[in-house]
Amino acid sequence: MDLNLADPKGLIRESYRIEGITLSECRSIFMDWALSLAPGLEPFDAMRTVLAAYGADAEHPMSKVLTEGLTRPPGGAGRRGGRAARFGA
Repeated sequence: MDLNLADPKGLIRESYRIEGITLSECRSIFMDWALSLAPGLEPFDAMRTVLAAYGADAEHPMSKVLTEGLTRPPGGAGRRGGRAARFGA
């Protein structure tokens, strides 16, 4: 995948340049990044692309956020709302 498509606003690139950035700040940037992806673009492919391009430092908080995003299954045990939460079906 093209890096310009994977990081259209350069948010991930810039997060790696911020000295002393925290895990919490990286999670916030990650959310903004995810919302900025073009419709139809596969987020897992984009995460792999930016991690390969910028994530040489595996200890960087953004590398941890991206790796976590790649290892967590989509969906999972999330909150259920509406009728399904109230009536269990």
